Amino acid sequence: MSIALGGCVKGPPVEFGITEDTGGHITYALGAARALAALLQVDRVEIVTRLIDDPALGSAYAVPLDTIADGLAIRRIDSGNRAYLCKEANAADRPAFTRALIAHIAGLERRPDVIHAHFADAAAVAEQVRAAFGIPFVYTAHSLAIDKALAQGGSVGLARRIAEEDHAIGAADAIIASSRDEAERQIMLYPSACPAKVHCVPPGANLDSVDLADSAADLAAARALIAPFLRNPDLPMILAIARPVAKKNLTGLIDLFAADAGLRDKANLVIVAGLRDGPQSGEPEQREVITGLLNRLDAHDLYGTLALPKRHSQTDIAALYALARETGGVFVNPALTEPYGLTLTEAAIHGVPVVATSHGGPADIVARLGHGHVADPRDHTAFADAIHALLDDRIAWARASAAGRINARALDWTSYAKRFVTIAQGLRAVAAPRAKAQRLLLCDIDNTLTGCSVGADGMATFLASEPTLAFGVATGRSLQEAERLLDEWRQPAPHVLITSVGSEIYWRDGARLVADRAYAQHIDAGWDPAAIEARVAGLRGVEAQPPVEQRRHKRSYFVSEPAVVAAIRAALADLPVRVIHSHGNLLDILPQRAGKGAAMAWTGRVMGIAPDHVYAAGDSGNDLDMLDACRNGIMVANYSAELAPLIGRPTIYLARRAHAAGVVEGMKAYAQARAA
Repeated sequence: MSIALGGCVKGPPVEFGITEDTGGHITYALGAARALAALLQVDRVEIVTRLIDDPALGSAYAVPLDTIADGLAIRRIDSGNRAYLCKEANAADRPAFTRALIAHIAGLERRPDVIHAHFADAAAVAEQVRAAFGIPFVYTAHSLAIDKALAQGGSVGLARRIAEEDHAIGAADAIIASSRDEAERQIMLYPSACPAKVHCVPPGANLDSVDLADSAADLAAARALIAPFLRNPDLPMILAIARPVAKKNLTGLIDLFAADAGLRDKANLVIVAGLRDGPQSGEPEQREVITGLLNRLDAHDLYGTLALPKRHSQTDIAALYALARETGGVFVNPALTEPYGLTLTEAAIHGVPVVATSHGGPADIVARLGHGHVADPRDHTAFADAIHALLDDRIAWARASAAGRINARALDWTSYAKRFVTIAQGLRAVAAPRAKAQRLLLCDIDNTLTGCSVGADGMATFLASEPTLAFGVATGRSLQEAERLLDEWRQPAPHVLITSVGSEIYWRDGARLVADRAYAQHIDAGWDPAAIEARVAGLRGVEAQPPVEQRRHKRSYFVSEPAVVAAIRAALADLPVRVIHSHGNLLDILPQRAGKGAAMAWTGRVMGIAPDHVYAAGDSGNDLDMLDACRNGIMVANYSAELAPLIGRPTIYLARRAHAAGVVEGMKAYAQARAA
């Protein structure tokens, strides 16, 4: 059961922008539900929403049960108030909706196995359903207010929503985030967040829209939609599609376009901002944004170069993407912050290069798809320059267009659905009893477990044959990235994950992960990240890694020069910290009590495994302290120069084979030595 309360929810074609809250989350909910319903493991999927009977919106939203496909339907619950409700009014109606939904579920012959709550309001409903029936729920935030507050410079007016989101994050059995930024930065800003519950599962792309608008007739329809506004409609199109809300920064886009004479001369700006009948139609924020757009059209005298169509269909949107490609244009997302940005994947599918905000999830999408640039929309010059770079360089434009069309196909909803089912099954699973671990193997991931698929398969086979060997990883990666890589390389689920260079530990409890809070408290002694940042900030040759790489007990930088590494060590000499340099240009600063070696010792003690029965394998500088402290260390053949001082030690086995094959070789060599 998928619960989505905001906006007007219906099957395709979705009437995006018909209300302020009818946005991308509906595309997400429909795409996920349809892919789940297509899986053999799933019998039925229902999207549950409010029943709305409003003549202005049409009769579709008053249908109690709307079948979309085999095994997939939208169920509309009558709360007693059939009016369309904005967010604030929806909150007042929520108790009545919840009672009606619980009464409905109580009468079902078969109740849902799991609930997927979209936004915090749905999570509050799902929590009550769980209390009544014991059904676990998964929470997807879509858009977090705390990041919106940071973008606006304060949380005025958002305090209640932030509190609701924090409660949802703490209450959910699992959380699905769309990007690393959302999973590892945005959600972690909330006091109740725990990384062990967060799964990064990128949504699929809407492949249905591919090639729908490539015919001459469809391109003609797109031209007809914008022709009344434009003097020269054959110029490259700068296309923006977004709900008319302030955080989408559409008025800022007009301002930067107006300020750049070069852009105005070479391109048209087309903004599709929901559906409207006039400047005063819609909800208050919607009216305010639309009025702002029209005022700027007039104030900047952009008649002939700016198109603001009033109404559109999904076919029109597909046609506009196609026309943007046909004219050699770009798609832009200038949001002050964007949790993910499904329109960026839509643009990629249609071969339209993009320029997107650098705040939030778009950086992940653009890096993965390779179809454009990210820039700060507050810096109008930088954002405009990124647009110029694509419009002026036709080779770069063509490469971005081709990359988007090819790479977007990897973002399929089927992969999303399979991950979702795995997570859902984990919430319901009863852990099978394991043989008591007698030994512990901790492996680095990058270039130790990864790097050779044959070796990785051999590693998985070896671990399956060792029931009394506990398997764990010790990595510089975050928890979400570690799990993604292990899944990609077909490795078994570890008993324990030491992540972020030994600054975090997570234990597997059945199918769930549990953060080791005692370890976090232990390493927190004397940790002062503000003091670290202040001292490092003044040094030359140091670049902070992106915010998503910073952790509660880790500060990370790019540093390549050994002299700069030495300068950092000197600057921090009187602080209780550890400075770790690895892979030639990665530098991590940790609490003195942290690190892979310290985490290894802690893990062994918790499991009751003596140091003589703990094994560690690695390849780079961030494995140095772990291998140095381990009595059964394994250096794979592809080790980096940072580990050279360990060669020749009796506690180190230097494998002849690289990557995972070297780990298996080392484990077998230790077994033979013990047997002898």
